[in-house]
Amino acid sequence: MWLLVPLAFAGKVLSTCRKQLSSLWGSLVPLLLWLRATLWLAGPDGAQTLTERKEAEGTRNKEEGSEDEALIPTSVNYHFTRQCNYKCGFCFHTAKTSFVLPLEEAKKGLLMLKDAGMEKINFSGGEPFIHQRGDYLGKMVKFCKEDLALPSVSIVSNGSLIREQWFKSYGEYLDILAISCDSFDEQVNVLIGRGQGKINHVENLQKLRKWCRDYKVAFKINSVINRFNVEQDMKEHIKALNPVRWKVFQCLLIEGENSGKDALREAERFIISDEEFEGFLERHKEVSCLVPESNQKMKDSYLILDEYMRFLNCTNGRKEPSKSILDVGVEAAIKFSGFDEKMFLKRGGKYTWSKADLRLDW
Repeated sequence: MWLLVPLAFAGKVLSTCRKQLSSLWGSLVPLLLWLRATLWLAGPDGAQTLTERKEAEGTRNKEEGSEDEALIPTSVNYHFTRQCNYKCGFCFHTAKTSFVLPLEEAKKGLLMLKDAGMEKINFSGGEPFIHQRGDYLGKMVKFCKEDLALPSVSIVSNGSLIREQWFKSYGEYLDILAISCDSFDEQVNVLIGRGQGKINHVENLQKLRKWCRDYKVAFKINSVINRFNVEQDMKEHIKALNPVRWKVFQCLLIEGENSGKDALREAERFIISDEEFEGFLERHKEVSCLVPESNQKMKDSYLILDEYMRFLNCTNGRKEPSKSILDVGVEAAIKFSGFDEKMFLKRGGKYTWSKADLRLDW
């Protein structure tokens, strides 16, 4: 009987020690696992540090496309037609096809883009007013503003085919109209290829400016700076027209469009150096609405959708299409867009783009 007392005491001591050891082990296990993950990762080729593993994962994610960094199509440029009535020598989206999606298919794609996060749509070409005399374009503009309630709907046009009746029918749904004008010397415009019969491009620009004011559409000017206008001074003309933005592009070569054996244009003679472009910007620095875009800023900072609703990847100097969003969806297609979101933000791609927010004095 006297043996039972020490045995019971010893049992209690062991039980207490076991609980403490168990608690200590429970604390050590996460620490050991963390140390192993930090210092070593066993593999067939030996050890790999955490830094090396992160670098390897980063490379793999970049190659395969990381689902955690899915791109959002905040601002999309939809070139729904390649047809044009002008023959600009440096054009980087030429008339290689005459295809235009049926209107309902185009609306379906626009809805998909809105659901994926699109806030701004810009319709371009070719010349967007050439198809069905602008009625097709007008219906898309109205759909985007009225049905999709997009904050911004804009158009880039050469302006030659726009009629006042279009403004009467669709002007209320349009936020911004950008007109391409590379010179205020009509002879230079003709030399560049912005000429169409008896239409004076500069005089037409003045008329469109008035219509934008009359129908409450924000007015913008796009200019491509090239060999034939790089020495010009446009300050007073731009100030007189008073656009909300004057986008100034450096002439860009795109293989297969305006450069190379498959191209419909030969733009090499229009190209200027970076220094010449900077000189033009310096001459016009007092124009407050000027927004400059060099080749570096422009090339990968636009989400471009072609006539088949395929994203065009320009990272290799030519336009390489993804699959159509109508076939694979926006998320799958946009992975192959080559879009540089950081450069998009750096170049001022996100700005006050709704006419309701611009608070213009019409």
